[in-house]
Amino acid sequence: MPLSDFQDRLAEGARNLLINCAQCQPGHKLLLIYEAVEDGYYDTKLAGVIKDAAVQFGLESQMHGVPFNRDVSDPDETLLGKIDAADRTVFFARLGDQIRFRPLNSSKRQIISYALDRETLASAFGTIDWRAFERLRSLTNTALAGSTDIHVTCPAGTDFKGNPMAFSEASGDTTLKRFPVSVFTPVPAKGFHGRIAQNGFLTGTGSQYYTPWSCELKETLFVNFENSRITGFEGSAADVSAAKAHYEFVGNKYQIDTYFVHSWHAGIHPGCEYLEPAGRNFERWSGAAFGNPRLLHFHTCGAYPPGEISLNVLDATVRIDGAAVWESGRLHPERLSGGTDLLEAYPDMQTAFQNPTTRVGQAASGKLSYG
Repeated sequence: MPLSDFQDRLAEGARNLLINCAQCQPGHKLLLIYEAVEDGYYDTKLAGVIKDAAVQFGLESQMHGVPFNRDVSDPDETLLGKIDAADRTVFFARLGDQIRFRPLNSSKRQIISYALDRETLASAFGTIDWRAFERLRSLTNTALAGSTDIHVTCPAGTDFKGNPMAFSEASGDTTLKRFPVSVFTPVPAKGFHGRIAQNGFLTGTGSQYYTPWSCELKETLFVNFENSRITGFEGSAADVSAAKAHYEFVGNKYQIDTYFVHSWHAGIHPGCEYLEPAGRNFERWSGAAFGNPRLLHFHTCGAYPPGEISLNVLDATVRIDGAAVWESGRLHPERLSGGTDLLEAYPDMQTAFQNPTTRVGQAASGKLSYG
């Protein structure tokens, strides 16, 4: 796009974050937490863009660099003091993602940015009104909470079903706000059973960053589960052995419930796009691509969200009481109660659903791949 157009869209993305999501008001103190490391995860200039935009909205902003800690830990006392002193805090750092399910450490509004670079902030993912997808998330949660039968399939052979008996939109979600809103509240695995097809790899969840963080799969691996437990693996002997070894390694490392299945959810934002193959940087892919409706993922290995191993399903069909709300990886908000009115209220959202992005880190083969 022309530079001027890009700058306009970048400014719109910044406004969406600061005004629509963070609900900043003139005079507010804004804390921008960024990673003081250049390893290609976050765009190092992104926080500065938001700081510059904050001036236009009459905000008093401060930037604070944090190191990247591969082992999850709560913010130190110095940082907690800065968060408490600010009216709003935005994380451009994996620290925010690592603590997203932990009890809130302050009464102040805190946001994690899943727009990892300026290009993403200037895309439909960053510019479509945050409130539109907050409403979509609520509509989806309401549909799930009121349902009695959910059935999920995918072209690779995923097939699980159940009753979301333990689902509650009032609990189980992140304590920090997401920007943009890209998933609904996780559905507990309790009440579900079946199998999850995995192609290419098993990988982490963005909680702990252990080594190796991913495990290669040569063929399709089926992960069988019942309620909140993995009951077995099916596939080639090599893949079954690799999966067991990876789960045991992670479970033993953190002394957690190795084969626990905590919950699952799918992407709801058709503007979420990941251009590089997942295998080039699993950590960044895991933290950026999951919001696209083509991806559904499980939180496993650990009896807490998000667990330590993510199971990823490409192009799922999700039937809620018989209605295919997701069909072959495409989300149809109009099949939710209130969805048509929502789309009509936000024309740019409607356009995005009519022309969804399709690149979610798949390889040239069209599948998720390790290499």
